Amino acid sequence: MDRTKTVACLSVLLFTACARRPAIVVGSKNFTEQVVLGEILAQHIERRTGIRVERKLNLGGTLLAHEALVAGAIDLYPEYTGTALTAVLKQAPMGDAAGVLAAVRAAYQRRWRLAWLAPLGFNNTFAMMIRGETARRAKLATLSEAARNPPWRLGIGYEFQQRPDGLDGLLKTYGLRAAGDPVTMDLGLLYAALDSRKVDMIAANSTDGLAAVRDVAILEDDRHYFPPYQCAVVAREDALARNAGLREALEQLAGKLPDAVMRQLNYRVDGERRPAAQVAAEFLDSAIGAR
Repeated sequence: MDRTKTVACLSVLLFTACARRPAIVVGSKNFTEQVVLGEILAQHIERRTGIRVERKLNLGGTLLAHEALVAGAIDLYPEYTGTALTAVLKQAPMGDAAGVLAAVRAAYQRRWRLAWLAPLGFNNTFAMMIRGETARRAKLATLSEAARNPPWRLGIGYEFQQRPDGLDGLLKTYGLRAAGDPVTMDLGLLYAALDSRKVDMIAANSTDGLAAVRDVAILEDDRHYFPPYQCAVVAREDALARNAGLREALEQLAGKLPDAVMRQLNYRVDGERRPAAQVAAEFLDSAIGAR
């Protein structure tokens, strides 16, 4: 989204927020995982605090969501530590999860009076996957073990070939050997290419819904090449201060969404075509308890 469109969208958000502002406005970016998380946050706040919540989900990309939060058009939304570090703060990637969280937490508080709460439990980073049968037969669990095997036919998204935390660094870090040029394709085609044996290893995402239902093995990044992208709630400090019990309610979600759970939730929306609000409600019923 270009700057002009971002400013226009933000102006609309600010106008509607000022017209009849509820106690809390929950936002999200514009993809399935974010919309599900936005619903989880909104419903949990309503259940635990009784605070009136307005949803501004599916807003757009990182820039729009961040600027909406800074401007006060929304009060909180889920964000990823690695995205905040590189896309918002314009800093180089770091490999230490605790260090990245500490860096973004300090910078956001100092520059914008925004609070990063405790991580929700999952890390949406790149994940190298192979067929489950291959992993079982060769007893492979890590990328280091995979690197000691014959060359791999790699399937990757277009972006992965260009990113500083993408293909070239991965091959160098592990000494991983590629059988010919990697096959580049749309991300939605990666799992089908792996199933049909057009490729042997794919660069997917750790919380992909399809990874929950396909026979794939996610190889451990045992040398910690990929930067951490832990997800956590980012909130305006003034919103936390003016709403009794809000911070405590949000902190109840800390650690409740490990990678495997997030994959299942994403699949229920993308694979089973179920409404995000329904998926969120069922998750809260099982993970948090009665309303």
